[in-house]
Formats: sequence, C-alpha cells, structure tokens
Amino acid sequence: MAQPRGTTLRAVDAAVAILRREGVAHLFGVPGAAINPFYDAVRRDGHLQHVLARHVEGAAHMADGYSRTAAGNIGVCVGTSGPAGTDMITGLYAAAADSVPLLAITGQAPVARLHKEDFQAVDVAAIAAPVTKWAVTVREPGQVPGAFAQAFHLMRSGRPGPVLIDLPLDVQQAEIAFDVDTYAPLPVHRPAATRAQAEKVLDMLAAAERPLIVAGGGIIGADACAELVELAELLDVPVVPTLMGWGSIPDDHPLTAGMAGLQTAHRYGNATLLASDLVLGIGNRWANRHTGGLAVYRAGRTFVHVDIEPTQVGRVFAPDYGVVSDAGAFLREMLAAARARALPSRTAWVRECARRKGSMQRRTHFDDMPIKPQRVYEECNRAFGPDTRYVTTIGLSQIAAAQFLHVQRPRHWINAGQAGPLGWTAPAALGVRAADPEAFVVAVSGDYDFQFMIEELAVGAQFNLPYLHLVLNNSYLGLIRQAQRAFDMDYCVQLGFDNVNAPGLGKYGVDHVAVAEGLGCKALRVTDPRELPGAFAKARELMAVHRVPVVVEVICERVTNIAMGTEIDAVQEFEELATTRAHAPTATVPLDA
Repeated sequence: MAQPRGTTLRAVDAAVAILRREGVAHLFGVPGAAINPFYDAVRRDGHLQHVLARHVEGAAHMADGYSRTAAGNIGVCVGTSGPAGTDMITGLYAAAADSVPLLAITGQAPVARLHKEDFQAVDVAAIAAPVTKWAVTVREPGQVPGAFAQAFHLMRSGRPGPVLIDLPLDVQQAEIAFDVDTYAPLPVHRPAATRAQAEKVLDMLAAAERPLIVAGGGIIGADACAELVELAELLDVPVVPTLMGWGSIPDDHPLTAGMAGLQTAHRYGNATLLASDLVLGIGNRWANRHTGGLAVYRAGRTFVHVDIEPTQVGRVFAPDYGVVSDAGAFLREMLAAARARALPSRTAWVRECARRKGSMQRRTHFDDMPIKPQRVYEECNRAFGPDTRYVTTIGLSQIAAAQFLHVQRPRHWINAGQAGPLGWTAPAALGVRAADPEAFVVAVSGDYDFQFMIEELAVGAQFNLPYLHLVLNNSYLGLIRQAQRAFDMDYCVQLGFDNVNAPGLGKYGVDHVAVAEGLGCKALRVTDPRELPGAFAKARELMAVHRVPVVVEVICERVTNIAMGTEIDAVQEFEELATTRAHAPTATVPLDA
C-alpha cells in the first residue's frame, strides 16, 4: 500500500514496496524467527506470491530457475538467520557461476548482539561474499531502501549475478521515513561496443576463410538471440553454441554447427571448431569443459572475445582482439556495420559444416533392456516439441541430454553449468514452472541428483506446479564411476541395494515411485523402451488432471559410458555410431571419420 508523503513506516515495509516497484512477483523461502518481520510486511502488502520450500537451499535453486526463465526476471529467496543463510550459499554459487541475477534476503540477530555469539548469529555476508556481486548486513534502518535499490542496480548492471541482503531483527522493525510513490530504480549500466570495434571485428572476419561464432550464455542473458541469428545469416557464418548458450540459435537452423567440448558436445561440433580459422566468442567464458586443453583448442585459429565484464577478457587466454560490451549491444552494432559493407561469400564453408552435421551423428536407437539412456533421449525428441523447457544440472544424464536432445528456443535449456550442484534440478524446475505457468517443463535427472532434494516434490504438489521429472535410474554415480576408470576402480559409487520393501526392484534400491507418491505426486516406472511414448503421454495426462509433478522413472542399464575425452580432438566414442554398422566394435573415433 502506498504511504502518504511525510509519514513513516517500518524498514521491512519499505523493502517489500521496493520489491514490487522493481518488478518482483514471487518469493521462495522458509519463515523463521529472525525474518518474521519481513514476512509480516509481505502478508500486509498482499501482492507477492510466496512458495514455501522444504529446504532453504531448495528455495535458492527455485529462485535461480525463476530468474533463468525469462529476460528481466529476478528470483528472490528468503530465509531466517544462521543456517538458512549458509544453506543458501550453494544456490548463490550456482547463480554467480552462470551469471544469473538472484536476490537472497536473510534475517539476522539484532545489531547489538552480532558480536556476542547470539543464537543463530553468523556473519553470512562474509560467507556469501565470494559467491555474490555484493553481500551486506544492513546495520542502519535508514539504509534499507538504499541497499535494496543498490541490489537491483548491481544485479542488472554489467555481468549479472546474485546479491545477499542480511537484515538484523531490530533493523527490520525500525521506523523510517520513506516515500514509496517517488521511488525509482537506479539506472542500469551496460558497456556497449563502438562502431570502430564492430568494423575491426568485421575486418577480421573478412580476412578469415572458415570463421565461427561461439555463442555464449551472455547472448541469452541479454535477450539478443534474434540479433545473433540475424547476424549469422547476414554474414553466413556457422554458430557453435556453448552449453549455456544452447537455444540461442535453433538446433535445426542451417547455420547451427553443433556444440564443442569434452562432454556436452557433438562430434560434428568439435570437428567444425577444429576446422575453423577464426572464432568469434560472444558472451562466453571459454570454460574448460568447452575448450579442453588450450594448445589444441587455439592451434591455428584467431580469437575475438566479446564480454560484458572487462576482467573476463583475457582471463582464460589472451584473445587476438577483445571487446568489452553487452552481447546485445555488440550484435546490434555489428548488424548496423555489416549492412553497410560488402560481405564475402561463405557458401563452401557452410556446406562443409552442414556435411559434417549430416554424417557425424551418434547412434540413439537401441532396443536393449535394461534401457540404454540414448533411447530415452530419442523418445524425448519424438514426444516433446520445441516449446519444452528442459531443466537439468550435472551427471551423465545431463551430458547425454546435451549430446542427444534438440533445443530450438532460448531459455528452453535451463542448466546449472559451471557449479552443477546435485539436487538443483527439482527445485529449479519448480522455479521455472512458477515463472511460466503455461510451460511444459521436463526435468532430467540421474537417480542421485533426484534423491538430493527429493523433498521439494512436495512443494510442487502443495502449490500446484506440475512438471515432468524424468529420472534415468542406473543406481550408480554414473559420471564418477566413468571418471574412476582412469584409476581402474569402481569405488563408493554404487547406489544399489536389496530394498526389503520393494523386492521387485532388484539391486536398484530406492523405490522412487513410492517416495514421489508419498510426497503427493504421481509417478510411473518404465522398464521397456517400447513403453516410453505411452509413459510420456500418460504423464502429461496426469499433470493436466492432478496439477502436480509427475515422475517418470526409467530403469536404465547400470553401466553406460557416454562419449567424452580430455581434448576436443580425442573424444572417446564408447557406442557404435549412427553411420556404422549395427555391431561395429567400439573405439576412439577420429574426428575426420
């Protein structure tokens, strides 16, 4: 409610009013004694929707998924003092690592007790500092409005990222003078490329014979995917999206050249990058899972790097030319400059990339039982359309999903990329669903990721946030098991046991169907690949009828090695390829095969 000028209100009432003025509509959190005044202000205001998490880390991941779903979204997670703030740290790290704006609000002991080891008093601002753009304990009530204004300014300016505001109990309840009606968000600062810089990059592209654009997550964050596609088409230059940039150009676009990297990559993407002579990276980090060893990645190629954060340019390696700019501003300047000049033909290079894309596919069709994961993703591509928003974090399930799924739109691959915390998937999917109530959301987990924060399924049931959670159950820490091959061991990674309550599961242990149903959701189990289409259709029907999450657990073969390697020119293919005969021996496949 707007306050008349000249009147006073509690600092927390000012904070809630600012949240609304800054466009916040949802909160994800868990109340507690030290944050109850803030919750009282939310209750009195009556406009913010609150989703009650089962774990404060889950609330942070929900806010993260919410932020990633649409340009301009800022998810907010709320918790009390002490362990609530420390529980948020993993969520803040995941958001910071992937340049996601997220606001964490915590309660705190009264100011006078901060140094007296008060109950649940901890210096959460100091703990959060390395994984936020700004973390502050506000000790003066009159500084609360300024702290919230600065938080939104920082989250939106430069490289996006999370902020934590810690509010002592007495600060929250103190009366301050604040005029809600005259509040305005602070101006946002984003560096922009100049025309001279765009002309320089165009000159370098013109001098190259086989140029590529590496499209990073910064393009999606800048809401500039249409400009990327337009520039690629104008220049006739193929595009390699990074894992965080997947969806910035549709997979079925003729200029999409596949992803490159050690794990979440395509054979044709790696081969095309190795064949290139100039790489223009826009809004990307040169992450090591994308590059592998820099000697191989950089050999024989010129590099241009465009990033919104000045210290990011040259961080991993020194490019031949660097531009500090918001990705959208850079793309718009490039389009304007490119339209005003003659452009070289790239027909032969584009056809060469298309030939690789057409011939260097991995096999997905297997009829084996237990089910091979490749077949699961094949059936996903058949059953789920381009509107599907996929959500996932880390593990063989994520790596295989990136190799085999198709993504056609920005923000339809929502992935914890750099941090990759297990357990992120379920709460993030709930945040996505809250942000887009009409979305069809498919979360993809291995059984261990699913078990990490399985309690958050109850949130989806309570608040009617339906989504499909696809669990590929091999009863293993699959990615770690595969990594342990280098040590010739299979140690402490087997999750299977004889469940006395579910003898039919054999060595698969946890009865995920029973657990999901006990949390108020619906669940199906699939053991035959021919049952997958029917299970997916049934899941959609159950979601529509009951408005709760639906788990589709697929019993997969226990040991599946997914293609990966230590260099982009030495990725090991464990399964036979789509272009080889059905039972060809497995081997390391040369990239020019």
